[in-house]
Order: sequence, then structure tokens, then C-alpha cells
Amino acid sequence: MDFRTLAASQDALAGISADALLLVVAGDKLPAGFDKTLAALAADAVKLGDFDFKGGRALTLHRPAGVKATRLVLAAAGKGSLKAARAALNAALGQLKGRGAAHAAVAFVGFDAGIEALAEQAVQATAESVYVYRHTKPSAPAAGALSKLSLVASKDEAKAAKAGLARGEAISAGIELARECANRPGNCATPTFLAEQVKALGKDHGIKVEVLDQKAVEKLGMGSFLAVAKGSDEPLRFIVARYEGAAKAVAPVVLVGKGITFDSGGISLKPGAEMDEMKFDMGGAASVLGTLRAVAELKPKLNLVVVIAACENMPSGRAVKPGDVVTSMSGQTIEILNTDAEGRLILCDALTYVERFKPAVVVDVATLTGACVIALGGVRSGMYASDDELAAALSAAGDAALDPCWRLPLDEDYDEGLKSNFADMANVGSRAGGSITAAKFLQRYASKYRWGHLDIAGTAWKGGAAKGATGRPVGLLTHFVLSQAK
Repeated sequence: MDFRTLAASQDALAGISADALLLVVAGDKLPAGFDKTLAALAADAVKLGDFDFKGGRALTLHRPAGVKATRLVLAAAGKGSLKAARAALNAALGQLKGRGAAHAAVAFVGFDAGIEALAEQAVQATAESVYVYRHTKPSAPAAGALSKLSLVASKDEAKAAKAGLARGEAISAGIELARECANRPGNCATPTFLAEQVKALGKDHGIKVEVLDQKAVEKLGMGSFLAVAKGSDEPLRFIVARYEGAAKAVAPVVLVGKGITFDSGGISLKPGAEMDEMKFDMGGAASVLGTLRAVAELKPKLNLVVVIAACENMPSGRAVKPGDVVTSMSGQTIEILNTDAEGRLILCDALTYVERFKPAVVVDVATLTGACVIALGGVRSGMYASDDELAAALSAAGDAALDPCWRLPLDEDYDEGLKSNFADMANVGSRAGGSITAAKFLQRYASKYRWGHLDIAGTAWKGGAAKGATGRPVGLLTHFVLSQAK
């Protein structure tokens, strides 16, 4: 996809040459001084009852008189928030699906949001509209004709528009990589496959990559991670990637991703219904991999370490059993009451491992608990943070990326649910507050640095007819990492 800016004033948009001119309008009318030809066409459409300025409305006019573009698409954004702009653009792009428009020009009218943020969302909306998964489905329909998007900007807006396009392209590439990895079935997207994807990214962008096998993990004493992997014939992989954009002395940002490439629940076997969706249980790993790609393309002046603990959780004669006690890399012992609470068991060893980097901040990302889905649904990711400043930074990053999260508590009282008579802690508490007790479990391994946790069980994928990975929270994570550059 070719993304670029197009210099034009809003009183001369009718002269833009394109297969489609997408006019995304905030408010209840076009502003004074707007292109007279387009204003007349919009007014006529409103008068005929074909269009109004209520958010979400879109209308296509074919070969309109006086307009150089072959199609004019009117799209209303209502009050004009950034979220509304994205929704209106989605509606406008939907008008082009299945049609022959190869080049679309987009003009935003009447928005308070800056052109940089609008440009970023324009790229992401377009990239999403043309994405088609086809790795195991070669019969999938073609992505469509759209291959070029021009963002209309004034000369004063050009620099900001180009910055927004660049960030949008990088995030979109990261989202697509995350979706491609997560959408592949478990017999394709194995721990070894994830390691290969990181190696390929490292080769393309000069990123240092280290992949640890079982012997190396055993040597490190990652007894908790090893316990989860025991039941599978697929070999585990512990993947470490380092982007170095600042001096070595600069403490890195560290992202840790849960990479359970298929989760059967282990001996605590899940119900059969919708178990196929457990191929998405590596959504945390996919998202930190996608973020690494976005950061590598944007080249900010910071250091970033990405760590992925990858394995399957399967039942077998070797599998860990409810009631077993394992020793984590930290030396703390864990009574495994439920083998389906495995994500925290692999993450805890990863959180201990990253102490060696003396990080500025660590954020782990995991499709961790069904309890978070019940609490927040598929709109916001659950967010936990060790301090208010970090919580505010993660929240602001989510808002800027239209990839929102919501802070949940870490009160000490929730620790009571993890008490065990036979180990330092149990791996689960009661059903009540399940996402919180999972976060409290992880917090015990993250006391030596600033720490955040994103529970993306509700946001990493969609089920039903729209089943597929979303690529979230690549947008949030990329904005957060960029905000940490000094």
C-alpha cells in the first residue's frame, strides 16, 4: 500500500484527481469557505434525504458533475472526536469494498484533532480494510483494488501529516504481523515458528536475537515455565530480542509476551466448545512481536528488549498435575491448583529473567484470564501498574492509539486468595476477582522494577462470524514505548 500526502486547500478539493475522494466531515455542516462544488453536492444529498451529518453515515456519488475524482464519498463523523473520525473513515472505506477504486484521496474537515493523529488513523483504517488472511485459506477473496491513499493536507500541515503517516504505517505493519501470527492454527504457529519470526525480524532490522531451548531454560532454573511445557511434544522456546537505539547505559523498556501457542488447559482440560480459539492464547507474544516491528521501523532513540516465553499447554502422561509443586526461577515455590492457569506460570519466570537488564520499566502482555473478559468485555484491555505515573502513561498511550485500557486495582488484600499450605503461593485463587489475583501473582515476581501488566483476553481476538486476531494492543504498546524515549 502506498501512503502519501497531497497538498491542497479545502476550497479546491473538487480538482483532486483520484478514483475516489473521501470527504470525512465533523459537525453538522461544511464550514464556510469550503469547496463550492462539493458543498453544493453535499447540500443536495441532504435535501434529497440521501445523506445527513449524523455520525456513521456514508454516501457514494458516482461521477459527480464538476468533480475530477470518479467517486465522491461523503462520511459523517458527528461530534468529531478522533474515534469518530476513525469510525467515519471505516464507513467511507466500506463504500469502496468490492469496487475498482485503486487510488483514494482522504480529506478531513472540521476536526479538532491534529492532522498527525488523523493521518495515523487513516493509515490504520485503510490497512485494516484491505487485510485478508490467506495463509491456510488460499481461496480467500482478493483484498480489493485499493493500493494507494493520499491524505489531503495544507502546506502548514505537511510535516505533521508525514509524521502521522509514518507512525501509522509502522503500527499497521506491526498489527498485521501480530494478526498473521495469531490467526495461524496451532499446527503452524508453534513456539519454533514464533522464534523464526523474531529471527527474521532481527535479520531485516539489525535486532539482536537469542533463542533459548529447553536445556538452556533448565540451566536457568525456570521450573515454572518448564512445568507448563512438559505435557507437549512441541519444544519450548524462550526468545529474547534487543533493539538498541540509544547508548548502552540507557536502561531499556522491556516487553514480555505470553506465547502459549495452543492452550488445551492441560490436565485441567477446557470444554471442547470454542477450544479452537485457544490458538489465540499467544496474543501477548504476537503483540510484543508486532510492537518490536513497529519500533524497529520508526527507530526511536531508546533501548527495547522483547521477551517471549513460548510453549504449548497440553495433557499427557508427562503433564503437570493439579496439586504439583514447582520451583520458579526466583526460588519461590508454586502449588499448581489448576493447570489451565498456565500463563502466569510461564510469565513469572520471564519476569525474573528480565531483572538482568536493569530495566527502566517492564510491561507484560497476556491473554491471561476469562475474568477480565467478564469485567471489561472486548472494548478495553485490563491494565495494572505498580505506580500512578506508569498507569497514566499506559492509559494515555491507549487513548492516543484508539486502543484503550482500564486500570484495575492491586490492593494487598487480594493476596489472601493465593495462600497455600504446601508452597509459597498457589497459582489461582477463587473465581471472584480472578484477573486481579492473577496480576497479584505476577506482581510477586516484579518487585525489583517498575511494572505494568496488560490482560488482553477480551481484546486480542474476536469470536463468532468475525473470528480472528485484532492485533491489539500493538497500537497502545507502540505509543507507550515511543513515549519513553528521552
